[in-house]
Amino acid sequence: MRRSIPNTLALAIALTGAGCSSLHQNGLQQASDAAGAANIKSLEFTGIGRWYQFGQAPNPDLPWPPFDVKAYTADINYDTASARVQIARLQVVEPGRNRPAPVEQKVDQYISGNNAWNVATTGNAAATAQPAAVEERAAEIWATPHGFFKAALANHAETKDIANGSEVSFNVGSKYRYVGTINAKHQLESVKTWIDNPVLGDTLVETRYSDYKAFDGGQFPGHIVRTQGGFPVLDLNVTAVKANPAVEIAAPAEALKPAAVTVAANKLADGVYYLTGGTHHSVAIEQVNHIVLVEAPLNEERSQALIAKLQEIIPNKPIKYLINTHAHFDHSGGLRTFVDAGATIVTHQPNQAYYEKIWANPHSINPDRLEKSKKAASFTSFAGKQVLSDGKRNIEIHALSGNSHNDAFVAVYLPKEKILVEADAYTPLAANAPAPKTVNPYSLNLYENIQKLKLDVGQIAALHGPGVVTLADLRNAIGITKASR
Repeated sequence: MRRSIPNTLALAIALTGAGCSSLHQNGLQQASDAAGAANIKSLEFTGIGRWYQFGQAPNPDLPWPPFDVKAYTADINYDTASARVQIARLQVVEPGRNRPAPVEQKVDQYISGNNAWNVATTGNAAATAQPAAVEERAAEIWATPHGFFKAALANHAETKDIANGSEVSFNVGSKYRYVGTINAKHQLESVKTWIDNPVLGDTLVETRYSDYKAFDGGQFPGHIVRTQGGFPVLDLNVTAVKANPAVEIAAPAEALKPAAVTVAANKLADGVYYLTGGTHHSVAIEQVNHIVLVEAPLNEERSQALIAKLQEIIPNKPIKYLINTHAHFDHSGGLRTFVDAGATIVTHQPNQAYYEKIWANPHSINPDRLEKSKKAASFTSFAGKQVLSDGKRNIEIHALSGNSHNDAFVAVYLPKEKILVEADAYTPLAANAPAPKTVNPYSLNLYENIQKLKLDVGQIAALHGPGVVTLADLRNAIGITKASR
């Protein structure tokens, strides 16, 4: 079942201010007046700074990877709970990491009510539904100073005195809570709210504001720092603010009807299935008494679809092991579903402690199956190499040493079938895609690991991309010709 985003997130903030007369003389109303919130129906702010890729840390102990932002523009319509954010960014290569040559990324993101979508900045500018982004993007609207004051006054906020100011708190519907602090100058200094994440559960999003400046509609901060999951996701120096620009955002048809979650099973060998149908793939391997599944990406919805497909193609066998290639959120978001289903999570050693820690977080905003069952996770963690054998088929799991994409990164190899399963180290290009101008160091490292481990690879089942390829395709991608082998 597709996760439903409650209407209360966008619609419960009826911006009327009804029932708030008792607040009109306190610090909240003074701060709202100082910001000019009552007269602001829409807002645009621009800036430069840094953006950070949430959920993609190369190590669980490290912050999210940074990107330099040369242009950031947010357009918000508070009356319609809609926004557009455009970003031009370039990844920063951290010291000691060998990353692909940075290429400027242009992002065009939208929300309107309960619909979120992205628009491609190249090609045919198609819209792609992003239902999982609704909570985060809505929180960004109502955590802005003007949005916070409007929402607080409309949702019967409570205020209390704290040192050098006041604290304002309120609920939006039954799930979403906002807590803000206002300083002695009647300026909003911080906002905390919580949204759901498939990996982290109830996730704190905190935005801090400083260096307020006057603009034609009131006051707005010159510096914005937002953290999510304990690390920064945005550090923005605001360069311009416009009051009440024309911001008309309507959800396109593509956003109103997100694509259904589907799983297609493609047989690679007897008892080996390549499971596609979305942006992230998995591989199912049949053993004598059970199934081993490689990768549970994205979220519970994807994992439930995988389970249903496995019951169809390999009936009457339980899923005993779930092999996790690495801890990036798009590759670990469905793990909890398999814990609930009774599978043992097989992962590289550093990841076990991380999963045990974060899976103890509450998942109360959108309870998943594991939150309801409270089952304890079972792990098989290892360093270097692990083999899962039923006496007839061996499944080898190898650490990819020295790969800067992730420090606890594995590939799966089936020696009998000569099939390698890997994620993110090598993503084959679509048929008509232009060849990259430089070699991807992750792919070069994958090839070096294959050589070092003496793996006889016939097929590569990449967990991204258009399909199964050969070792020759990987060689071509990294510029290794027959003469140079």
